[in-house]
Amino acid sequence: MNIYDLTKEELICYFLSIGAKKYHAEEMYRWLYQKKIKDFSEVTNIKKDILKQVQKDFSLGSISVVQVERDTDVSKYLFELSDSCHVEAVLMMHDYGRSICVSSQVGCNMGCKFCESGRRKKVRNLKASEMVEQILKVEEDLGKRISHVVVMGIGEPFDNYDSFIQFVKIINDPLGLQIGSRHITVSTCGIIPKIEEFSLFPYQVNLAISLHAPNDLLRSRLMPINKVYPLKELMISLKKYSEKTSRRLTFEYILLKDINDSEHYALELANLIKGMNAYVNLIPYNSTENLGFFRSDAFQIMKFYDILKKNHINVTIRREFGSNISAACGQLRSKKEEL
Repeated sequence: MNIYDLTKEELICYFLSIGAKKYHAEEMYRWLYQKKIKDFSEVTNIKKDILKQVQKDFSLGSISVVQVERDTDVSKYLFELSDSCHVEAVLMMHDYGRSICVSSQVGCNMGCKFCESGRRKKVRNLKASEMVEQILKVEEDLGKRISHVVVMGIGEPFDNYDSFIQFVKIINDPLGLQIGSRHITVSTCGIIPKIEEFSLFPYQVNLAISLHAPNDLLRSRLMPINKVYPLKELMISLKKYSEKTSRRLTFEYILLKDINDSEHYALELANLIKGMNAYVNLIPYNSTENLGFFRSDAFQIMKFYDILKKNHINVTIRREFGSNISAACGQLRSKKEEL
């Protein structure tokens, strides 16, 4: 078993089961996440017979960096997993800290028409350890600590819910990577039962909704998940989530040229979310050669933004990263595996 799959509490249970003490487990957690050991032999304050048993029962890491593309304030990492599958993570430098976007699955079954990750179907879920190690590998390359995490890479996190929750518990632990829950954001295309389950999760993790259309007709055309969980039902679920958690929602809206970027759609979007504790994150589209969608021009993006502002909607335009590299989600993996 990969030791990075265990929360601190699970590691304590394991250490007690082999006759060791609770503090041995806590020390091991520090060695893993604060001192970032590469081998169990580096541990100096736990008895050798205990370490020998740990080494027998656990592996220490299972992913490797096979490619890095760099641009101003951004680096995109391609990882190879133990079964030769590939996933991506993106490091972004912000004025508020270093943020990493991690993947949660190999491929994705949600099938959003504009998404490179969705073009290539889901192979499998990632284990919590494979998500954790994306952060560890990037920190190792960077030589500095990551402060913010977004689970918005390849895959639908709520389609791999248990591993995602395990991942949050591990990276949030004060003896672990110490990433505050308010510095963690998860994005979902709208799996209602999991949104309801997530509303009961006690950690104050931010929730973002991949919306991309303000009505059922257009959203179903772009995002097949809308046929299962229609927009009206999704909005009811999100309002219940807000009431229960008092957390602000983010609505992500990728602007696609001549598809969802008209003034009419801006007004429709404003009416859809008016009065909610939420804001809209407008995202300029990163085109790929496989999908036939194109980014809205700068004038149209600003017009869409202004309409939302005039209708008293909190709105931002996402800062662009990686214009000189394979910026679209899943693009680096596709290039690697489709050679």
